[in-house]
Amino acid sequence: MPSEAGHRREGRHLSYQRGRRANHPETSLIKIEGVDDTAAANFYLGKKVAYVYRGQKEIRGTKIRVIWGKVTCPHGNSGVVRAKFAHPLPAKSFGASVRVMLYPSSI
Repeated sequence: MPSEAGHRREGRHLSYQRGRRANHPETSLIKIEGVDDTAAANFYLGKKVAYVYRGQKEIRGTKIRVIWGKVTCPHGNSGVVRAKFAHPLPAKSFGASVRVMLYPSSI
């Protein structure tokens, strides 16, 4: 559970979920800062995730765009979580920052 105040945490887009031979771009792996085990990762299940980026063209008065997703389950024992996004994140976002919102809250 997070200790700092605020309504979001930072995370990194690590990769797509993958098998031995195939990528599954509809599911992304996210490493949330300060989360180092499965028990801490379970707090974030169901939370919203936002990948914020800048497009080239201005649409509706802004170049800033967002792809929304949701944390679905932990991945492994090191605090990484899986997230499904409305549209798969682009491969250029590997290593990029994502925002993990602390809502909807279950506490």
